[in-house]
Amino acid sequence: MAGTEQLVEELERSYLEARDRMSDPAVYNDRREGAEAGRRLKELEGPYRLAMEWRQIDEDLEAARADGDLKELVPELEQRHAELEEELRLSLVEADPVDRKDTIVEVRQGVGGDEAALWAADVVRMLTRYAERRGFKWEQLSVNANEAGGIKEAVFAVKGDGAYSVFKWEAGTHRVQRVPETESQGRIHTSTATVAVMPEAEEVEVEIDQNDLKIDVYRSTGPGGQSVNTTDSAVRITHVPTGVVVAMQDEKSQLQNKVKAMRVLRARIYELERERQQAEEAATRRAQIGSGERAEKIRTYNFAESRVTDHRIKLTVHRLDQVLQGELEEFTEALAAEERRRALETASA
Repeated sequence: MAGTEQLVEELERSYLEARDRMSDPAVYNDRREGAEAGRRLKELEGPYRLAMEWRQIDEDLEAARADGDLKELVPELEQRHAELEEELRLSLVEADPVDRKDTIVEVRQGVGGDEAALWAADVVRMLTRYAERRGFKWEQLSVNANEAGGIKEAVFAVKGDGAYSVFKWEAGTHRVQRVPETESQGRIHTSTATVAVMPEAEEVEVEIDQNDLKIDVYRSTGPGGQSVNTTDSAVRITHVPTGVVVAMQDEKSQLQNKVKAMRVLRARIYELERERQQAEEAATRRAQIGSGERAEKIRTYNFAESRVTDHRIKLTVHRLDQVLQGELEEFTEALAAEERRRALETASA
């Protein structure tokens, strides 16, 4: 009890300090400091509301225990008191610093031929619509389509405070069970698309030695391999020490393709380093929900039953159409809550 009371007092003090800082003209007029102060205040709003509710319930509980006429309220108040204590501690679990970052998302067709490419296109549509629903801006970096209207590979960036914290849960294998349009017998096929999600890295976070890069230029090609322009505008960059290769051909300018390729290259190298560090930190690894590796099946979309199941948290919903339109909030919130619970358990162990 005393521990929670102290936590509530500290939280109230931090929230009021953050609010005062936000209203300071010197901070407000400085773009960077103002943005940082705004983020801090937003982070504390949820925990502060819980803290104030806990304090009110704490006072009500004390009054009910002291007043014989209110004794029947004690069990209900005690239950809510304990729930708020747990919610408050969960809300204060420290977030991963990269959660605030913009993100780069890569979607590739998996097993299933043309049907897998069509499914990859559906996954891209679902994720970009989700970005729009959350108020993020997204930007297509590259797309490699096939002649049947599917996608072999697509790369896009999502920008906005906390974009990575939302999209990181989409990393892994998305499996679909449906009857393909080309299937005359009406048989259900299983196909997959893989999604990789990486925080977008700033230049200062990932220093890349230009001497470590092998840069090739070539002519862009469309579906079926035909040349779509007559200049060598497509760019392939290989980071020799890690073996990471990024190719871009969507822009007509070689320079624009190179700039985009470097953004993706920087994100991939940053993610490799993060994975290496996390592998060394066993506690961090245990706190994750699944490994997020591309080979891991994270979700199944069953068209016949209008069913979507997230295998990491055993959550099933029967509204496939809405999910494919980008209504993914329920999954994101459940996965984030589970991550906070596990992090709290690890911190308390």
